[in-house]
Amino acid sequence: MRLPLIKHITDFIEQNDQDFVLETIETLENLTECENLKDEELDVLGELISNLYGAVEVSKSIKDGKPKKEALNEFMKRVVGSIDK
Repeated sequence: MRLPLIKHITDFIEQNDQDFVLETIETLENLTECENLKDEELDVLGELISNLYGAVEVSKSIKDGKPKKEALNEFMKRVVGSIDK
């Protein structure tokens, strides 16, 4: 996951609507079921999907009242913490 991408997508959600991102996630997840994709292409799709889900989580924290910077930092700490385990 890349924090700059998550921040950019979070900004998009704030300016538009979370539904756009959720529909994009559904579309990309459907693409992963295509048998003709190479491993590298699946990796890229997976990374995009992860960043989109991350932005949705950060957006929810912001809607719950957390400042954007704090929501982003807490999310990344959870991600790094889960990787370290």
